[in-house]
Amino acid sequence: MSETYELHCRQCGRHLGNAPVAMCDECIAPLEVAFDLASLRGRLTREKIAERPESLWRYRELLPIPADARPDLPVGFTPLLDSPRLAGRLGLSRLQVKNDAVCLPSLSFKDRVVAVALERARAFGLHVVGCASTGNLANAVAAQAARAGMEAWVFVPAGIEPTKIVASAVYGARVVPINGSYDQVNRLCSLVADQFRWGLVNVNLRPYYAEGSKTVAFEIAEQLGWRLPDNVVVPMAGGALISRMRKGFSELAAVGLVEPKPVKFFGAQATGCSPISTAVKQGLKFPEPQKPHTICHSLAIGNPADGHEAIDTIVSTGGWAEDISDEEIIAGMQLLAETEGIFTETAGGVTVGVAQKLIAQGRIGPDETTVLAITGNGLKTTEALAGRTQLLPVVEPRLAAFEALLAGVGVPVATR
Repeated sequence: MSETYELHCRQCGRHLGNAPVAMCDECIAPLEVAFDLASLRGRLTREKIAERPESLWRYRELLPIPADARPDLPVGFTPLLDSPRLAGRLGLSRLQVKNDAVCLPSLSFKDRVVAVALERARAFGLHVVGCASTGNLANAVAAQAARAGMEAWVFVPAGIEPTKIVASAVYGARVVPINGSYDQVNRLCSLVADQFRWGLVNVNLRPYYAEGSKTVAFEIAEQLGWRLPDNVVVPMAGGALISRMRKGFSELAAVGLVEPKPVKFFGAQATGCSPISTAVKQGLKFPEPQKPHTICHSLAIGNPADGHEAIDTIVSTGGWAEDISDEEIIAGMQLLAETEGIFTETAGGVTVGVAQKLIAQGRIGPDETTVLAITGNGLKTTEALAGRTQLLPVVEPRLAAFEALLAGVGVPVATR
């Protein structure tokens, strides 16, 4: 390899160097990035990583970016939070929340994958970038393209929440609403990528884009003191995050940064769009496409591109997949907010609600180290909570009026 990584075909094993392509031209199977991990063993150390700024770029040798790249946007290295109050409600003793709801610049884990993809786009000499998106990815592409001086085009289903994509327009991207589902938007983007020399991050740059997901795993391991957890609960849309997190843990072990250890991966979906969890329950190796119908638009991908890899990750690690209703999603959002002060989007509600279900099923042990992946901020899906929250009545600025309010809501007035 001219670099320490290159594309290879998951099915036929061909190596194809580095190029903006996502499918093998021989067997039409997806491509992924393979690293020369042996060359990094002993060269990439915990001490070297600790000396670097706290961002995903501290793991640069394990990312498919050019050796001379000098990215400066502090993406990643989000908090891994001990969550004792949520743990108590769920019946666990050791629970952490990986909170990408505060990831820069657009408050979702999509900032990670976009940061890596745009570095590759720059290396390929691509000046126009874009994506097919249900909201978070559009904002991440738009924000980072603005900073990089690139032109951005984002394609979204016409029915997406306005609060999710208003930022894309503010950042200067061309937002193209498509009258169709996400899967139809994605198919159009495949044609656009073929027709124009554009870098669509989750289409022709997808193998590089997906590698950014590994950094969630890298950070979890480092933040646990260079140890691996017992369980990880991950929301699933296209399936790349859960499968690349497994790849991330494996790569850390291969280069000697952590001791190898089995980690169970649990996938979380909304019942209204659950092709991966349904396939796991039915013992299928490939998901069957579904038509999405759920409030969780960020996970509403009926034909997941990395569905097979997600299923394999779950089954081969001894994990499981579950899905929950829209009502349970809202309850999960509220539970996380009320116990740990984290306002997550609907996908986070899926993660929390599914974790609750898995624990009740006995699939996650109470004394095991469990990490919940929270991937986006609730401020972008406030429509999902419409009519679910209630303010107290307006009161006059007098103590007697406030005491009357207390009495009206059944709160006793303290006596002196």
